[in-house]
Amino acid sequence: MKPYKIIDEVSEQQLEELVRTHADMIEEGLSYLGHQKPAAGGRLDVLLVDSGKSLVVAELKVVKDDDMLIQAVDYYDDVSSHVEAYARIYQQTSQIDPKQQVRLFLIAPSFTPALVNRCKWFNIPIFLFTFQCLRFDGIEELDLVPVFQEQSIPSPPEVFEVPTVEEHLKYITDTKVKSKAKALLGEIEKWKPGKVTLDAVKSAISIKVNNRVFAYFYPRRKFYVLSTYNEQEVWTDYPINDDEDLSKIKPVMKAAMERRVK
Repeated sequence: MKPYKIIDEVSEQQLEELVRTHADMIEEGLSYLGHQKPAAGGRLDVLLVDSGKSLVVAELKVVKDDDMLIQAVDYYDDVSSHVEAYARIYQQTSQIDPKQQVRLFLIAPSFTPALVNRCKWFNIPIFLFTFQCLRFDGIEELDLVPVFQEQSIPSPPEVFEVPTVEEHLKYITDTKVKSKAKALLGEIEKWKPGKVTLDAVKSAISIKVNNRVFAYFYPRRKFYVLSTYNEQEVWTDYPINDDEDLSKIKPVMKAAMERRVK
């Protein structure tokens, strides 16, 4: 490889030209369509089309700039709203499928952690690319070679859907146990009508009196577990395999409930 130097500063015009002439170095099959196209709130930097015939809106910055994200989303909105018009405009030079979702590229020397983190919350296809510009010895002074590298965007945390009481009961596969468990929960609600509530949480059913937890119900395939405070106010698990187990724990649960009513 020939000796080269990393060029730290380039103008936005230079970067636009590098994207135009080296679009396929950003992503294989990517082609240039135009630049500085009028859009909502200004002019979008570069418009491209990918190998799948999707339009690509590219926002370019030669420095870190958190504001580029919102600006780019505005341009993305404008292009997405007129994608069929763009398909007609460029039908002579490029095939654009207006049914394909428009993509958004942000291209900059680097991105702040804040911008990268914000990207995960947008429900549109955003892609981040950093770049460096190299100048090789023996090549014309004005000829720069860009190196683009995609930066990953973290996935948003999964939204956990809290199950219902009925869904927890469905986890029990023994029909007799399920029936008795359902009857028990109905009975518990009547211990203090209007004050005792059952709330489904991630892996259990929370049992409260006046919004104070005094027990948990944990479903298992062929039995269930009741957790509550024993007489010494120590949180204790009680597996319930039969009616005898249940008859022993009921008074303990009721006592724990009464202590939380006072």
